[in-house]
Amino acid sequence: MLKLILRAIMRLLFRVDVQGDQSVFGPPKTLIVANHESFLDGLLLGLFLPIRATFVVHAQVMKNRWFRMALAHVPHMTVEPSNPLAMKAVIRLLEKGENVVIFPEGRLTDTGSLMKVYDGAAFVAAKTGARIVPVRIRGAARSYFGRLSGLYPLHLLPRISLCVQPPTAIPMPEGPNAKARRRRAGEAMRRILLEMLVHTRPRRTLYQSYCDARESFGKRFRLAEDINMVEETYGSLSTKIAALARLTERHTHKGENVGVLMPNAVGSVALILALSARGRIPALLNYTAGRDGIIAACTAAQIKTILTARAFITKGKLDDLIADLPGIRVIHLEDLRSELGLVDKLGILVASRFPRWMGQPDQQPSDPAVVLFTSGSEGKPKGVVHSHDSLLANVAQIRAVGDFNPLDKFMVALPLFHSFGLTAGALLPILTGCKVFFYPSPLHYRLIPELIYDRNCTVLFGTSTFLANYAKYAHPYDFGRLRYVVAGAEKLTAETRSVWMEKFGIRILEGYGVTECAPVISVNVPMANEAGTVGQFLPGIEHRQIPVPGIASGGLLEVRGPNLMLGYLRYEKPGVLEMPPADSGHGWYSTGDVVTVDDEGFVRIVGRVKRFAKIAGEMISLEVVEKLANTASPGQQHAASSRPDATKGEALVLFTTDAALRREQLTEAARQLGQTELAIPRDIRVIAAIPLLGTGKTDYVTLKKMAEQRGEA
Repeated sequence: MLKLILRAIMRLLFRVDVQGDQSVFGPPKTLIVANHESFLDGLLLGLFLPIRATFVVHAQVMKNRWFRMALAHVPHMTVEPSNPLAMKAVIRLLEKGENVVIFPEGRLTDTGSLMKVYDGAAFVAAKTGARIVPVRIRGAARSYFGRLSGLYPLHLLPRISLCVQPPTAIPMPEGPNAKARRRRAGEAMRRILLEMLVHTRPRRTLYQSYCDARESFGKRFRLAEDINMVEETYGSLSTKIAALARLTERHTHKGENVGVLMPNAVGSVALILALSARGRIPALLNYTAGRDGIIAACTAAQIKTILTARAFITKGKLDDLIADLPGIRVIHLEDLRSELGLVDKLGILVASRFPRWMGQPDQQPSDPAVVLFTSGSEGKPKGVVHSHDSLLANVAQIRAVGDFNPLDKFMVALPLFHSFGLTAGALLPILTGCKVFFYPSPLHYRLIPELIYDRNCTVLFGTSTFLANYAKYAHPYDFGRLRYVVAGAEKLTAETRSVWMEKFGIRILEGYGVTECAPVISVNVPMANEAGTVGQFLPGIEHRQIPVPGIASGGLLEVRGPNLMLGYLRYEKPGVLEMPPADSGHGWYSTGDVVTVDDEGFVRIVGRVKRFAKIAGEMISLEVVEKLANTASPGQQHAASSRPDATKGEALVLFTTDAALRREQLTEAARQLGQTELAIPRDIRVIAAIPLLGTGKTDYVTLKKMAEQRGEA
């Protein structure tokens, strides 16, 4: 009777909602694992789980009188997770067929993210062969019974949900000794909890997710700024969104792909959300791609209208880029201000106060949300169509492994038309209550370190090239507040990694992604980091490796997951949404990269399939050639390509900025690294600078043309 009364009280106060199939609790010998958000967690599970279970409680937590009161009428066992012997009693309970509830983190979260996962619970599951049922507790951390005071806004009676996941198990891992097996079991348990966080994410549209964030943090929460140095709140940003939505919907129609040609600025994010709120699909154009690139992108996505800002076009000297585009109307946002009448202003006022009223009620998370474009490094750019859910899934995946919080401030210089800049740089902070500073160009190597210092930024994303140049000009104190520095889009060089560690004491975390996956696929994080790799796969991502003839180590990486795109828009088939052939109808996407995955799950990139040259019948990675050059001449820039060769099929071409580099030095580097002599190029060409795309990647299309032209000559 007491349990029924308490359950009714909790359901009334916190509107507790139990989601998922509760029949999974039926069989005995079940280990129920949950994230630990508040002192209410034990009481919630005890009241709402349909079975009787014994709770395993951290000895430190039991010192809290609220927790003792909550568990007063619940079977429980007090243990010290760091003591291996403490788990023996839990093993005996499970082997007798009892059901056990355990919090693998051992303590309440004080970051809002998953804390350290102790090995004990995982080893118990592996040792007993128990069924594991993960349960996600969501919402309790924002109550006054959590430990997020001063970090997140707290609510007196927040809505709480318990999300029951399908049962799983942890087989006893292989390892040289008990310690290694225990550690690997712990990593498997951490993976289960991370997967749980991603699979139980709310299904929303971009604009609905923005409204959720505004309600959670309040309209006065200071959120974003740019070079105008005006800090926008959720309230002022909502007003911008409402105004832009009202103005642009007159010149566009629902479901239309609308070109967005804008700089990194708060207004650009407002425009993206405004279009999305009204059912338009922003297509983010790369203003560094040149006129031909813009036309190709507009053709592929059937873009008839481009929205831009006159000030941006003038300052960027981009008039020739958009002049007389065939069949495309260019609208400058400044010119629309005169269209605002009294009715419009009243509508904006209402929409900014009640932002949910402005969203399209029939818009679904599975609908197209954004069109991005590949860099065109291997041909004409393709339109990559992402749904609301694929973008937000990647945000949830990143959020699961990274403990970003409202005290963080992101420095975002990567362009928003780049998937890394959009998802990690804009959507992640805006939709999760982290502060963000937008800067219009990543190429201002002297200014950006100073701004990171001046604006107290704690998170920085960049490419290896950009990070190397920031380090060159930064004062050692400029990066004193940085907590996270994440490199992506190109391989992180050993020299860049070393410079950041020696000069600033900062460990760069390298990740890997592709535009088609929104983009992050894997990343190193403080709790799982291995230099020289691109980290472990994000939760929710499945992977497989396809053997490649001629490549002995590694395989072609194919992935699938909730962050995968809806499909491509190609120049050759304008407006036709299609998945690449590698999909085969089963949701798999071929990344085009050859990788190896070690026993710990860390991924190493061997190279792109298209970046191998077949020389005398053997496949030689062009990235290996670049590695030889970087070893022989670490202070310079190098890039490898290939050209046709009448005798060996193909010949290697090394482009370098080092005029003193000789083949003898490359031969010595190959000997040191144990590489074949076939990887040593004979054709070495000195150039002033390696050509780059606007995203910071090496422009291999241009290099390929340069290599073949000299070969023909």
